[in-house]
Amino acid sequence: MQASLLCSYLVPKVTNLRITDSIALPSPVELCDEISRNAEQKNLVRQTREELHALIQGQDKRLLAVVGPCSIHDLKACLEYAERFAKLSGEVKERLLLVMRVYFEKPRTTVGWKGLIMDPQLNGTCDIPKGLRIARKFLGEVLDLGIPTATELLDPITPQYLADSLCWAAIGARTSESQTHRQMASGLSMPVGFKNATSGDLKAAVNGIIAATQSQTFLGITEDGHASAVTTGGNPDCQLILRGGADGPNYTSSNVEMARIALDTVKAPTSIMIDCSHANSSKDPSRQPDVLDDVLGQIEDGTDAIHAVMIESHLNSGNQAFPRPTDQLDYGVSITDGCIDWETTEACLRRAADVVDKARF
Repeated sequence: MQASLLCSYLVPKVTNLRITDSIALPSPVELCDEISRNAEQKNLVRQTREELHALIQGQDKRLLAVVGPCSIHDLKACLEYAERFAKLSGEVKERLLLVMRVYFEKPRTTVGWKGLIMDPQLNGTCDIPKGLRIARKFLGEVLDLGIPTATELLDPITPQYLADSLCWAAIGARTSESQTHRQMASGLSMPVGFKNATSGDLKAAVNGIIAATQSQTFLGITEDGHASAVTTGGNPDCQLILRGGADGPNYTSSNVEMARIALDTVKAPTSIMIDCSHANSSKDPSRQPDVLDDVLGQIEDGTDAIHAVMIESHLNSGNQAFPRPTDQLDYGVSITDGCIDWETTEACLRRAADVVDKARF
């Protein structure tokens, strides 16, 4: 016995050497039961996914517009935004399918605030269980307003907690080349958009779409939170998102034609979304309406490959420095990428509805 104890002291520890803390999460089924979705919310998600399927397959001639804050950080301001969004959506629904950006996870080039799920108190405490609860609750509030929801999925575990509340999802420019995210996308119950790489290259996103439409088997978790081998049937509803890159914008007609050919070549759905922000606007939010105008001009000229646009928008324009004390933050202003204000957003979307009405109906 003494020899055994002595041996345990002499054997070096080789695991978890750099782990400083580990907090158990509720299982997905526990959290989904705690903050459940009612029949009306589920019906909105189901119906919107069906409409998006028809749009991606070219059967619905409306334009999808995924619009909203770069990230959710102030629930009060974002709920006010959602209320305005709901009113406008009802007025343009015959020509535009409006889906609100409800982004809780943010990719970082190096370090920084990683979104409301990871750091819900905006102070570095990283209370992820609280963040997941806040995210589910807020998604329910948005759905209750009759608004379809969209987000970017960064962590492959997150969908188990939120997927029943999402109508559309994005795979970002930094993760389109990731095998993990391609596999995840192949099993998602909603349509998925793949962004071109930050370099501007389309190949990673097109390859991501090919992989996501196929059956995949990978490591995952069950609803009960147990590790599992997950096998998918493939996701037929994938879009290519043009967001520009290191060499500049890629929203012009020649860029769109190159993207269309790339999708046709691999027999993927020819469904293209133009991200009016990021490198397409040279990271200047005030240029987003100009990008949209060019896209609308292409629609007027008869292009049928552009099915969607994305716009970063908030109550007020621009962005503000963060981190800093939350009581010093300006109301309705992004703490991540800069956005256009609500008035500009409304004008852009009404203009888009008019163009789509004349060009496609």
